[in-house]
Amino acid sequence: MTTIRQRRVGKGTEADDDQPSEEKNLKPDGKILSGHTGGKLWNILSITVGGIVAISLGLLTSVYVATLHENDLWFSNIKEVEREISFRTECGLYYSYYKQMIQAASIQQGLHGLVYDNKTESVRTINILERMNVYQEVFLSILYRILPIQQYLEPVYFYIYTLFGLQAVYVIALYVTSWLLSGTWLSGLLAACWYITNRIDTTRVEFTIPLRENWALPFFAVQIAAITYLLRTHLQPVQERLTLTAVFIATFLFSLTWQFNQFMMLIQALALFILDCFDMLPTAKVMWLYIIQISGLLLVCVLQFFNSMILGSLLISFNASVLIARTIQKNLKKGGLLNRLGKLILHVLLVLCLTLLINKFIKKILNLESDEHIFKFLKAKFGFGATRDFDANLYLCEEAFGLLPLNTFSRLSDTLLFYVYIFVLFFMTVAAVIIAFWNLSGSNQVQFMDKMEECTVALKPDAAYNLIHTILFGCLALSTMRMKYLWTSHMCVFASFGLCSTEVWKLTLKCIHLYTSQRMRVIKYFVPIMTLLYISYKFWPGIMDELSELREFYDPDTVELMNWIKSNTPNTAVFAGSMQLLAGVKLCTGRTLTNHPHYEDKNLRERTKQIYQIYAKRSPEDVYRILRSFGTDYVILEDSICYERRHSRGCRLRDLLDIANGHIMDGLGENEPDLKPSLYPRFCEEIKKNLPPYTIHFTRVFQNKTFHVYKLAKHK
Repeated sequence: MTTIRQRRVGKGTEADDDQPSEEKNLKPDGKILSGHTGGKLWNILSITVGGIVAISLGLLTSVYVATLHENDLWFSNIKEVEREISFRTECGLYYSYYKQMIQAASIQQGLHGLVYDNKTESVRTINILERMNVYQEVFLSILYRILPIQQYLEPVYFYIYTLFGLQAVYVIALYVTSWLLSGTWLSGLLAACWYITNRIDTTRVEFTIPLRENWALPFFAVQIAAITYLLRTHLQPVQERLTLTAVFIATFLFSLTWQFNQFMMLIQALALFILDCFDMLPTAKVMWLYIIQISGLLLVCVLQFFNSMILGSLLISFNASVLIARTIQKNLKKGGLLNRLGKLILHVLLVLCLTLLINKFIKKILNLESDEHIFKFLKAKFGFGATRDFDANLYLCEEAFGLLPLNTFSRLSDTLLFYVYIFVLFFMTVAAVIIAFWNLSGSNQVQFMDKMEECTVALKPDAAYNLIHTILFGCLALSTMRMKYLWTSHMCVFASFGLCSTEVWKLTLKCIHLYTSQRMRVIKYFVPIMTLLYISYKFWPGIMDELSELREFYDPDTVELMNWIKSNTPNTAVFAGSMQLLAGVKLCTGRTLTNHPHYEDKNLRERTKQIYQIYAKRSPEDVYRILRSFGTDYVILEDSICYERRHSRGCRLRDLLDIANGHIMDGLGENEPDLKPSLYPRFCEEIKKNLPPYTIHFTRVFQNKTFHVYKLAKHK
């Protein structure tokens, strides 16, 4: 088991709405006063300073997380095998393809090895570029090979520094989004500071470096910044085209680097759909964003050798349905309140039905079942019936896929982020509800004009998009803890925008009858500055202590196992075991695997369930037959799984297998009435007794405190 031990030493770019118009700066003879020129110079200076601050904060964040990674593991001092083991679970699998490309005799040979891979899944040849999102590893390995840096930088450092460098892009994108929304770079500064001080809840890059989300989320943040700019009014045609290009590039890179891209962009498409239905966004721009999402995903589909899971995604079906429905219903935004509501309900039903029909048709034609485990998981998670499905329960029992823990909010509140976020969210939501009702009613009543004016100011299209975005991704985070990083980073943007926004403070002060232009300007800058001072005072000492704390990677049992495999087994040997461990086996030793953690394939899921019978109550003959059917030469048993205590009864891996096999679970507690006692003891426990039925098929060849390796007999 891997542990960490103490190291032993050996824009204010936009003018305020309340500022005097340009005409007031004219002399009677028509000449412009010098104050106008001074205002332009001030804007240029503000943009320059804001840009420098953004880049500086981005670079500082990269250095910060890189230093934390070094201090936690003493990465520069540990052996190569220890560095590779530190890339846990699926991280190690992804990094192994980068290593494979680096070690290949040529780039062409490396690519051929990925396209015709027979070491990731035994007795099968699979296309890694089709099955997994590893183009970033391919690109990085090619870049490392062609650049003259081999003498100065090890491949592993080139890899991790690239990921840490992307954190700079991430922070700059968050900074720019907040700046665009509020009109002042002070907002961006606050967003970046909140991102850093809430690091535990905003990123996990320092200890899960190769994880797909660490590649994808910076590009997602860039895409959100570009969409925010696109939704501004009065853009020139050239600006609009360039921004659409930026949105497309960011969408494409996001889609290319993460297998869950389609689900994230589906939520984004739902946000656009909701806003378009309530006439809060320009329809033409919304249609362009739908098309960009589809085209970006289809381009990734082509690069992934027409990956069927992408073609069968709900995103493509939904976006196509919206485009078709809008073509059919051209007068959706005309008429009175009841007329509009009726059309809107019909439109939603039409889009929903078309989405289901198109998706069902595509999956039927292509015979798709790759993502069925996700829908089984969602069905069970939200209470639509209990399930004994092994794959669904595997997700349900993982903490990362559970509800967001309540202590998350206490941590976010310590930095004042959560309090500010709720304050801004409340006022923006109220404004959104009022303006949505106004748009649907199409009323000309004078009594609504003042309220309409306030809400229009407080809810520009870019702010409206970010409001719905944060609400939908907040719901996702609350339901699934692993997805919180999509919400908490945007929470920093949204809260800082509200705290520095002229519109939000104007609306707030008008609601409590304290509004004056001067008071609003003072509060707009005073509150964010005081918040920054509070954050600096409270968290700077802790950050310094964190940076000075030195630890060391320590996992001697896994190191011993990997060294033994490399020294005592042939290169062609096939290993079976847990998904997480086998990813490390492939990276550290290059041996062939029976299964691995990339779970988006039905055949692999079934194979994994069969391999995991080593932890179930099965006869030695059954287990031997299953393992040999996958060409297994060695099987690795882990005490941490066989005698697991991390999960409660019913969620231990052995319990999930017992339920799936129809057997009664171990220990005190209730069982389903139709579960039966097994005829055999648990395999992983009984094999250690060296009884004849087991020694006929299995010979123990390695053992330490954590792992037991058995060699399978090769019977004729």
